[in-house]
Amino acid sequence: MSGNWVIGITGASGAAYGVRLIQVLLDLGMQVHVIITEAGWRVLHDELDWQVTKRKEMLQQHFGNRLGAYEFHPIADIGASVASGSFRTKGMVVIPCSMGTLSGIAHGSSDNLLERTADVMLKEGRKLILVPRETPLHAIHLENMLTLSKMGVRMLPAMPAFYNRPRSIEEMVDFLVGKVLDSMEIEHSLYRRWGEDHEQPRP
Repeated sequence: MSGNWVIGITGASGAAYGVRLIQVLLDLGMQVHVIITEAGWRVLHDELDWQVTKRKEMLQQHFGNRLGAYEFHPIADIGASVASGSFRTKGMVVIPCSMGTLSGIAHGSSDNLLERTADVMLKEGRKLILVPRETPLHAIHLENMLTLSKMGVRMLPAMPAFYNRPRSIEEMVDFLVGKVLDSMEIEHSLYRRWGEDHEQPRP
């Protein structure tokens, strides 16, 4: 399965979602362009114990030696390939998406490579999926989400479900990542859909 996607990880809680999505895409043989904000690196350290002083080693450890290939773009590299509309991609997912990044995208700030790449997706009419992770939400958060939603951005909050009876954090992560893959129109089997053997009790 071929593909060329941009995945951004920001400083919102939920770094595991972004890491897992990248791994699944790579296992499907896709080309993944990875952008991580400085705050995103901090959360990778705090939540997943990444040694962020060894960034290349961490990326290779978690994303290397898979069917697909990844390319990491530093957040300050505004001249990166993904910053241009002439560089073809299927779309972009920001997972998790902080409210600061969401605001920057909603207002076209393009202050860093992640925001610039998201702006490219908007102007080129490509898929842009944001996975915000914040609670509670105030009016500015909601207004920014509405602004982007009206532009065709898919807003997919990191909300777990329990009808599939998750038994671990990993299963809860897979459910959310599976919902993202659905929005990307990528086939997967990360979670049990409603109606699939639902009548059978789980062991």
